[in-house]
Amino acid sequence: MILLYVRMAAMIVIPIILLLLPATYFDEGQSTCLSVILFDTECPGCGMTRACMHLIHFDMESAFYYNMFSFIVFPILAFLWAKWFWNDFKVFKAKHL
Repeated sequence: MILLYVRMAAMIVIPIILLLLPATYFDEGQSTCLSVILFDTECPGCGMTRACMHLIHFDMESAFYYNMFSFIVFPILAFLWAKWFWNDFKVFKAKHL
């Protein structure tokens, strides 16, 4: 039951933190992509974190610059996040009624 509380709290707090951080928070620094580190070649997922962060802040031009697939991936991730939260909420509600 404690795990459910922690998971639900994280699902609420993490998006708030991402909204409070500046859109450029992840723009600097060395890449952690194995494709870049090992082969010096960007993969189709490179820049996805930066692009999604810019999408959260409605900076569409920068999001497209970092990774155009973010316009497909981010809505899917947001939907899955909401679905997981809703499922946890139903379990929470069932145990407290």
